[in-house]
Amino acid sequence: MTKLGLRDSVLTLTLIPTVIIGLLLGGYFTINRYIELDEILYQQGTTISEPLSIAIEQPLLAKNKQLLNRLISHAHNKHSPAIKTIAIFDEHNELVLTSNYHRDFDDLMHTEHLQVGKNTQVVTSNQLITFFTPIINHSTPDAQWNNAAFQTSLGTVVIQLNKDQAIIGQQQALLVSGIVIILALVLAAILAIRLSHMFMNPLNKLVLATDRLIEGKRETGLTAPMMGEFELLRQGLNTISDTMVMQKDEMQKHIDQATSDLRESLELYETQNIQLSIAKTDAQDANRVKSDFLAKMSHELRTPLNGVIGFTRQLHKTPLNKHQKDYLDTIELSANSLMTIISDILDFSKLEAGAMELESIQFQLRDTINEVLTLLAPSAHEKQLELSIYINAQVPDNITGDPTRFKQVLINLISNAIKFTEKGAIKIDVGHRLLDEERTSILVSVTDTGVGIPMDKQDALFTPFGQADSSITRKFGGTGLGLIITKHIVENMGGRITLNSAPGSGTCFTFNSVFRLPSHSYTSDLPSKSLVNKRILYLEPHEHTHHAVLSLLTEWQTQVTACFDQESFLQELNKEFNYDICIIGHVAAVDEMQRLKSYIKAVRESTDYLYLMLNSVSHNMREAYIGCGADACLSKPLNHRKLCEVLAAPYRLDHPVHNIEENDEKLLPLKVLVVDDNDANLKLICTLLEEQIETIDTAHNGSQAYSLSKSHKYDIIFMDIQMPIMDGITACKLILESSLNEDTPIIAVTAHALAGEKEQLITDGFKGYLTKPIDEDMLKQIISDHSHSPQSPLRRDKSRNDLVTLEPPFISTSLDWPLALQRAGGKNELALEMLNMLLLSVPETLRLLEEATNNQDCEHVLSIIHKFHGACCYTGVPKLKALAEALETALKGDCDLSYIEPELFELQDELNNLISDAGLVEH
Repeated sequence: MTKLGLRDSVLTLTLIPTVIIGLLLGGYFTINRYIELDEILYQQGTTISEPLSIAIEQPLLAKNKQLLNRLISHAHNKHSPAIKTIAIFDEHNELVLTSNYHRDFDDLMHTEHLQVGKNTQVVTSNQLITFFTPIINHSTPDAQWNNAAFQTSLGTVVIQLNKDQAIIGQQQALLVSGIVIILALVLAAILAIRLSHMFMNPLNKLVLATDRLIEGKRETGLTAPMMGEFELLRQGLNTISDTMVMQKDEMQKHIDQATSDLRESLELYETQNIQLSIAKTDAQDANRVKSDFLAKMSHELRTPLNGVIGFTRQLHKTPLNKHQKDYLDTIELSANSLMTIISDILDFSKLEAGAMELESIQFQLRDTINEVLTLLAPSAHEKQLELSIYINAQVPDNITGDPTRFKQVLINLISNAIKFTEKGAIKIDVGHRLLDEERTSILVSVTDTGVGIPMDKQDALFTPFGQADSSITRKFGGTGLGLIITKHIVENMGGRITLNSAPGSGTCFTFNSVFRLPSHSYTSDLPSKSLVNKRILYLEPHEHTHHAVLSLLTEWQTQVTACFDQESFLQELNKEFNYDICIIGHVAAVDEMQRLKSYIKAVRESTDYLYLMLNSVSHNMREAYIGCGADACLSKPLNHRKLCEVLAAPYRLDHPVHNIEENDEKLLPLKVLVVDDNDANLKLICTLLEEQIETIDTAHNGSQAYSLSKSHKYDIIFMDIQMPIMDGITACKLILESSLNEDTPIIAVTAHALAGEKEQLITDGFKGYLTKPIDEDMLKQIISDHSHSPQSPLRRDKSRNDLVTLEPPFISTSLDWPLALQRAGGKNELALEMLNMLLLSVPETLRLLEEATNNQDCEHVLSIIHKFHGACCYTGVPKLKALAEALETALKGDCDLSYIEPELFELQDELNNLISDAGLVEH
């Protein structure tokens, strides 16, 4: 929109209101004049016609035309020229007499308005107004009253009035209004123009002065005074002019000085640029020499290091004592760390020198990723991390590129995720996007639940020797070159790498690499056809692993019943339905072995083949589960090729027979200390350890254990928690602070430990924990995890799980004798001895429990229940064990004896029933 100037604004604001007001007033008065003239004509016609009709009544009755003629002629002449004609019609609408017979008179004779009623009617046309007034008979011929004859119509008087004078009057009114409006507009325009001149002349002078200032002229030319506010503007512009002149002179001085300084600086910069150019050339030459030197020296250093590592591994195969083995482990670890650093330096030097070239060979993507995961899985399993991978079924397996560099990127990202994650899971997802018929982009994301990276530290990760925190180098190790090398490799492969992280929320690295699709692909050699329509029951609580394995099984066209939790899994087992294969994924923790064994026992009758998936590479643990009834035990993350071959093996005619080597069991050259105040528990653990360990020492409380640890060196210490004189936690801290066993792993042995208590035990210094009841497989796994001596795997047989059930010593609803034999490792004499020890302790337990409850000593009751709970774990009394466990849990949560009074009475009744059923048991 164009804005109006000041002159136009003045004219507009002056003329528009004048026009509007003039039009409104002129229109108002003109319309009123029109209406007034019409009303005058109507009143004039009525005034003439109605008296005339009365005057005509008697002459018309007398039929006196002479008198009628004189009346209408007199009326016509008196009101001429307003009247055009006056006519009289009788009751039959016949013309009696007229004052003016004009050319349109015939139309009047045939009008329908001659039939009038009692009142005057008016008809208006363009030029005429016609009045029809009835002539009423107001007299009667005789004295008799006759309504029909009285006031009857004798005829009609018709008067036509000309509208010419009214129209002329209306036109005169309109003309006068127009003249008045025009005069008002002219006057307003004159005033507006004069007013605009009063404003515009000073303004033009001010604008001209402003233009002179803009042009840089020193004088404004505003010397004459102005009126009103314009004088203030004039003075202001003059002041600005004077100020600008002064500032311009001062600025010119500064410009001259700055120009002189700049000229000197430019001369100095030219000299420095020449020197920098020379120095840059020298630095590039030196950097090139350095990169060449690093590349050559890295190769030279790798050769002797390979020899050191190789001969160290060969020396491991020779007979060594414990100290020699520790020295060799340290040498090999140091050499491998040095080899990693040298490899990073070599890659970085290649990147700086631009000498890194990518190969272009055909390879299988899934096998390449499996090689990386097989290499890194043990590191994740040591930290009890869930390592899982999901590869979209649409991702092409045969691609062309550099598999070595692709594996290097994966190893770097996954190993970092394992390094900085203490608990949780590491998830790898692989997808792709088809670019064209010859190329595809492989998209890989590595997500962990580790410490996370602050936003302000993330950019430093992709710089040489850069890490999120300087303390990370000391805590976790590393050169800080891994991610910068990874970034350059990914970019050389046509992709880019990004990360998304926050402190405490983990980190997700995502990268993509472009590969070519080969013209000829490998044919799939997986035996998946043998698995078509096989019925599979699948249990896996971890969501990512669950979907990854389920995707593979669905791709192989199996009929899968997938379960996320124990409840749905057991519901499927309770159905009368047999499965071809059952796959159970579980955590490889020692305290979870009993639960997993119960799964194996429950599912064995409902499936032909049972396979386990564990986040462990422990050979002993796999053999223990196979001995309990599993057909095979696979390590997570699952290799798709290995999983398919294992599942299909029983259904193939050409599958090889896998024989388990039978190894003779040997005692391990270890010295172990077992600490427990309960004689039954102490005897059972020692009995189970005698089959595996060479030397076993025992102690009945923490004080004895601390004394022994100051004079004897042990390989492992098994420590009960609640003991008299000194508890296990205090003894553990003292042993780790001042004894010969400051680096000896101490394993907590407890009958009942909540999740928070287990974490607290690790914080207090324990290396692990065992939850009662304990079997020899659990002990064997703990010894394997925490001892440094090589261990021969026990030869297990599936028949080992089927214990010979002997006759129980007595019949009781509280005694489960097959369970007692199982807890005793299948040893009948040991099971009897453990049961007798429990029965002999029952009277003392009842007495102490009664005294403590009478004294309302909650802590003493908890101590008695805890000790009794430990004794119940090995004697085949599941009901008593469940009661003791419930009481101990309640007392640990809220030590209120009134709250657990019903359970205490039930425990006492069960103990009395057990003694009553047993009678006297001979040992």
